[in-house]
Amino acid sequence: MLRNYFKIAIAVLKRRKFFTFISLFGISFTLTILMVLTAFFDNLLSDNYPDLRRDKSLYITTVVQTNSKEKNTNSGPCSFYFLNHYVRSLKTPAKLSISSIFSPTNTYVNNKKLVIDVKYTNDEYWDVLDYTFLEGKPYTRQQIESGERVAIISEATKKNYFGDATSVVGKFIETDNQKFRVAGVVKNVPVTMVYSFADMYLPYTLSKSDYKNKILHGMYIGILLPESENDKEKLKAEFQQMISKIPKSEMDEDLDHLSVHADPYAITFTRGLFGGESDSGLGKMVLAGTIFGLMLLLLPTLNLVNINVSRIMERSSEIGVRKAFGASSNTLVFQFIVENLILTILGGLIGIVLTLLVLNFINNSNLIDNIHLTINTTVLGFSLLACLLFGLFSGVYPAWRMSRMHVVSALKAQS
Repeated sequence: MLRNYFKIAIAVLKRRKFFTFISLFGISFTLTILMVLTAFFDNLLSDNYPDLRRDKSLYITTVVQTNSKEKNTNSGPCSFYFLNHYVRSLKTPAKLSISSIFSPTNTYVNNKKLVIDVKYTNDEYWDVLDYTFLEGKPYTRQQIESGERVAIISEATKKNYFGDATSVVGKFIETDNQKFRVAGVVKNVPVTMVYSFADMYLPYTLSKSDYKNKILHGMYIGILLPESENDKEKLKAEFQQMISKIPKSEMDEDLDHLSVHADPYAITFTRGLFGGESDSGLGKMVLAGTIFGLMLLLLPTLNLVNINVSRIMERSSEIGVRKAFGASSNTLVFQFIVENLILTILGGLIGIVLTLLVLNFINNSNLIDNIHLTINTTVLGFSLLACLLFGLFSGVYPAWRMSRMHVVSALKAQS
């Protein structure tokens, strides 16, 4: 029976090619948009090189100082002093990565301007994050404290600055009118990895800003990596206790309340966009994403319903004849829903193919440096399920309309 329904469905799709094209385009285009967007979010939020232990780590990215009476606010990245003096004082065992927000510097190679994004780090940065060293090794605490002018550069920087040189460890690279000895070369990091991307990594002691200033705001972020997964919640609780004990004398003038959080990776973004001091904002982001997805699916669903109703009216004589020969309403409804499911599954398969083509284009076009997007298998499964539900819901109302048609009315409608 299903084989016959499939043959009828294919024949119906071939009969009105324009309507079939519109239906397939709506389904596949919508699915492609959803899956490409999901691939971006998956790349942004899931464990990715070199930040491969996000689920175990806590991120300290923003210091918020406010005046509880006048509602004045000063918000921004942490200072090196805050991270090294206060956060490092936590008793729960953990490694603390301290790194600056990357900033651009200029150099010239063969009379051509080359922009090099620089990040300043401590030595534990290389223990918390898992960079792949193509040659050389990280700089050590001793090198940092002694002020050695050493640098770790990316693979792309090596190629752009040194050309086809086989090995560059020990050679010198100049940027921002300063020379540094290359200690190592690491695999490129996508620019979407905002807490770990850079073209060049330098010891924090080489920064032009005074990292010894006793202020709370600065240009740094911290990543805490507990020794065990069980220490994560304990570390968060101890962190908040530490924040509550920071004296007001350390705060900016006229500001009397301090808010800093050690959050999982995703919440570092949602707290600022959707939440606040006591609200992570994750629930609101999920709700907003769900509403957006449903709205995006609603448009092609309504379009498909309208098209299906029109196609039913065109097939009224066929329906009338089949009813006259004894076909029940349930049989006709089931047939039409199966036809609609076949249409949506075809649209879903086309959408998956289009998604793969779009992701391949993005990965190979250098629109976003060093990014590699893939289809999440979980998302793929939900997408296929969405196609089935999409076909079912968009076929129920037209099928119900068809089942209500009387034999005489159906035959007259075509005459």
